[in-house]
Amino acid sequence: MGSYRVCVCFQRRFKVAEAVPPLEVKEFFNKYADGGTHMTPEQLHRFLLEVQGQSGDDLDASRRIVEQVLHKRHHITKFVRHTLTLDDFHHYLFSPDLNPPIGSQVHQDMTAPLSQYFIYTGHNSYLTGNQLSSDCSDVPIIKALNRGVRVVELDIWPNSTKDDVHVLHGRTLTTPVEFIKCLKSIKEHAFTASPYPVVITLEDHLTPDLQDKAAQMLTQTFGDMLFCPGCENLKVFPSPEELKYRILISTKPPKEYLRADSVQINMKTSQKSVDFDEDESTKEPSVTKAQDEDDIPDMIEQSEDDDESNDGSASGLNSSSASNYKRLIAIHAGKPKGSLKEALKVEADIIRRLSLSEQALEKATVSHGTDVVRVLLCSDLRLFDFVNRFTQKNYLRVYPKGTRFNSSNYKPLIGWMHGAQMVAFNMQGYGKYLWLMHGMFRSNGGCGYVKKPDFLMNEGPDNEIFNPKADMPVKKTLKVKVYVGDGWRMDFKQTHFDLYSPPDFYVRIGIAGVSADEVMKKTKIKEDNWIPDWEEDFSFPLRVPELALLRVEVNEYDTHEKDDFAGQTCLPVSELKQGIRAVPLYDRKGEKYNSVRLLMRFELI
Repeated sequence: MGSYRVCVCFQRRFKVAEAVPPLEVKEFFNKYADGGTHMTPEQLHRFLLEVQGQSGDDLDASRRIVEQVLHKRHHITKFVRHTLTLDDFHHYLFSPDLNPPIGSQVHQDMTAPLSQYFIYTGHNSYLTGNQLSSDCSDVPIIKALNRGVRVVELDIWPNSTKDDVHVLHGRTLTTPVEFIKCLKSIKEHAFTASPYPVVITLEDHLTPDLQDKAAQMLTQTFGDMLFCPGCENLKVFPSPEELKYRILISTKPPKEYLRADSVQINMKTSQKSVDFDEDESTKEPSVTKAQDEDDIPDMIEQSEDDDESNDGSASGLNSSSASNYKRLIAIHAGKPKGSLKEALKVEADIIRRLSLSEQALEKATVSHGTDVVRVLLCSDLRLFDFVNRFTQKNYLRVYPKGTRFNSSNYKPLIGWMHGAQMVAFNMQGYGKYLWLMHGMFRSNGGCGYVKKPDFLMNEGPDNEIFNPKADMPVKKTLKVKVYVGDGWRMDFKQTHFDLYSPPDFYVRIGIAGVSADEVMKKTKIKEDNWIPDWEEDFSFPLRVPELALLRVEVNEYDTHEKDDFAGQTCLPVSELKQGIRAVPLYDRKGEKYNSVRLLMRFELI
């Protein structure tokens, strides 16, 4: 019994009952227990096959489930009986550990080239908070790796005495952390959550001698873990399976940094090529503009003679030092010359990484072009065709625009729909878009690599490229039933949501994906109930189920103020298990609640 004080003299009392099995659960129990009061392992096995779709489970798996439930609920009677009551059966169904909504094992083909996967990617991975004044630390790097992030970004700069390498967000008030400390933490935690390769993207602002020192640090820290390609440019990149427990470095070769620096020096007197990374309406103030790879304008096109003369001796760069540094680079990056169309050209013998800001990608993928980015190009190919063809072999990294000072994020699906492998996110922030990122990388056992759908890797029968905005037929329909929710009474104080009564919960549920699939719906509000039972059905027609994410968000209705947040999750539709499942919920930052969960049913037809 819970009580809420209304005034000095009066209290309202509400009965807090245990969660009871929904009607449909009772019906399934009655059917598969053959009308009896207990369900045997054999009967449970039949339920798992016919309702839950677990065709691979044998009878021994059903026996283990019965033993686990009895051990948890009935310590004394676990050796007396080996059957489940209705409450035991409901407990099993409502247990995220025993009956999760998605699998926990790697199940996709991991033997394709690395470029054929979406990769869990962080942006400015060393920042503890905002982009301008937070501390730099190895702690957020460790946290990201333990969550399964596979691409870590480090901005490396000379320290104040120019004799060591620091990690910081340059030209801001962020406090630095030692490069070597970050490397040691990466080595220690790189494969805690996943055995698949970790990519370190370096935004390099070092002098030639410090580049050599950075190369020594990388070699001494990682040793044989480093993947250093035997030839300068790989025609076919190795697979995640081949690169298990390896560290890959991705950055610009040294000579390109020198060229970028010369651009900075001569910017006022030289004619600049088209800058597709820059948004005039959202430029950062010059006093805080961080001049890293994300913000440097396109390199000025130089003559071939200039390029050839820009060697190590001319610039003071020792050729052996440059060679040591360049040898470590597994994925070559670089700002392109000229237009975006030129940057997206696919070269037969070169695999490379291109970085685009979120604005640049949006410009490249709009259905109607502007003077800056024209939709129709040669051979009537739209610009997003170039993006998609580029990502079939090369790496595309998308990063947040520079004005996201508070470490907010953008819609990741824009990148995924066009094959971008590295959709870089501020993992230290939180919000709807980060929830989508978490949801996508719950796929494939949470290993940090998700195989791209075939339609992003192969052209159609008429050489057409996948267009997410095209008019497409419904391919699958996801049917969802929301039965009941529980756990808030264990994880929250009695007065957390309302001082005077139990909470009034409702569920928002919908799809994130291509624009034609996106929708949000909601249940009715269940008033004054810590264990709300909605028993509501929803149907979602999907045109591209391979990229669809199921969004679930629970809120507490408030008449006079903004509704209170009560939990969320995001699940890849392609990974959902059939049948009645226990769905754990997470807080705003993506940390799982101890007890809060929903009982739901899924069917993809």
